[in-house]
Amino acid sequence: MILKEKPWLWRIPFLVLLVVGSVWAIKKNRTQAEKGVWQSAEGTVFGTVYHATYQSDKDLHSELLAALDSVDASLSMFNPQSTVSLINSNKSDSADSLFTHVFTLAQKVSGKTGGAFDVTVAPLVNAWGFGFKNGTLPDSLQVDSILQYVGWQRVALQEGRVVKDDPNIVMDFSAIAKGFGCDRVAEVFRRHGVQNFMIEIGGEVVVQGKNKKGEPWRVGVNKPVDDASSSSTELEEVLSLTDCAMATSGNYRNFYTTDDGRRVAHTIDPHTGYPVQHSLLSATVFAPTCAEADAFATSFMVLGLEGAKEVLKQQRQLKVFLIYADGKENKVYRTIE
Repeated sequence: MILKEKPWLWRIPFLVLLVVGSVWAIKKNRTQAEKGVWQSAEGTVFGTVYHATYQSDKDLHSELLAALDSVDASLSMFNPQSTVSLINSNKSDSADSLFTHVFTLAQKVSGKTGGAFDVTVAPLVNAWGFGFKNGTLPDSLQVDSILQYVGWQRVALQEGRVVKDDPNIVMDFSAIAKGFGCDRVAEVFRRHGVQNFMIEIGGEVVVQGKNKKGEPWRVGVNKPVDDASSSSTELEEVLSLTDCAMATSGNYRNFYTTDDGRRVAHTIDPHTGYPVQHSLLSATVFAPTCAEADAFATSFMVLGLEGAKEVLKQQRQLKVFLIYADGKENKVYRTIE
């Protein structure tokens, strides 16, 4: 008996593939739709500019602003009603939750860097013509008189109250607030399930997931060119990043030259009371949080290259891109790929 072929049998594998492919395509499109469209937001905060790019079906700009406003209300030196301003003026000793979080982190970084990071250094910064500028350079007697009110161990938190050794001690969180602001915005995005985003405030950055092209975010490290006007955009290198925070500190923009030709940089050593003088030109730090990266970047500019290397031996969670002068050339010490 001769069996007749069933011509439809050969089509079954192709039908199966067609069904599977259709299901995969529908699922992929649904996943992309759930992630949302790409949106952007920008504005000014903390005396600088912020930029945010994120993929979401919700407009989160108002929540982003609320998060930044809460940081300003707690940590701004320029807001007379902020928590830190009231504590500095001795009108209050009460610490809110944001102040408590940032103060506690700042104290930890101070301890891990031998006091290179110090939120009480503000009077010295001002005396040298930065911050609230006074236009004159201090002499050694003035520096010594100010140093008696500087020291991270001279202020503490006790049951939600700030205790200062001396009422003249003031705190300035400028070297950590921008990073913390980035962290707060990142919290907003994560709370809404945003998987792909970038937030940048004055050069401090948090990135997660991928960019619009489906690739790691590309973030530039500025070349340390003397540029007091902050107009130079020349880059030392462009890095591909995802799921990390980054902060940069350097003396190549915030400085001035005296009448006798001396260059005065804004990084003040809280131990000596004088602007730092060493080969490290800029410190870019990568850390789990941007507040942490911000604080350590400032610390490394105080410590210099070798001091930074010593801290890095103990702080394995950190990666760095350090640019330093070696004779007439600039070189890079890096632990990030």
